[in-house]
Amino acid sequence: MNIHQKVDVSVFQKAKKGNYCCGDSYFYAESDTEFICAVADGLGNGEFAKESSQIVIDIIKENINISVEQLVKLCNKRLQGKRGAVLGILKINFKERMYTFSSIGNIGVISIMNNKKKKRNIPNTGYLAGIKRTFKVERGNLEPGMCFIMFSDGVSDKELSQDYFTYDDVHRITDTFALKSFEARDDDTTLIVMRYDA
Repeated sequence: MNIHQKVDVSVFQKAKKGNYCCGDSYFYAESDTEFICAVADGLGNGEFAKESSQIVIDIIKENINISVEQLVKLCNKRLQGKRGAVLGILKINFKERMYTFSSIGNIGVISIMNNKKKKRNIPNTGYLAGIKRTFKVERGNLEPGMCFIMFSDGVSDKELSQDYFTYDDVHRITDTFALKSFEARDDDTTLIVMRYDA
């Protein structure tokens, strides 16, 4: 981990069996004031799904400084007339010691406190495709040592229940997941583990 970074990140990604191209896209970045992470999953799989999910990620990269609510609305608007996508966005504000996130469709978010207690959040139903609608945004207080896990639907509930998800080292979590996931995946799989240290 870079000494100047407040959030340590580790990523596992693998395409669905039979596909060379993963339909999921992701992005994360850290500045002096905040951290952002996003995972998008294009509907279907393969190249067309990738195109849709990449559109969403490109929009987020270009508008990194606006709120989670504004990002979701903007992505939804820009996907009008295109193949839809599901999305998860997490923002951490270092100054305010707060985090905000929203997940739409099958992108999941789990927060893990210092006491190893997991909180799995229920995503908004549906997907982004230009249809005007409201999306719930979750907020919470940020604690040193707190972990966030963001994942697409290729990660199963059984896998998420494993004890290794409470390890302190984010790289150890994804390495262990990779070791136990050597079989072909039934769906595109993206797993991002993030740990905040003040």
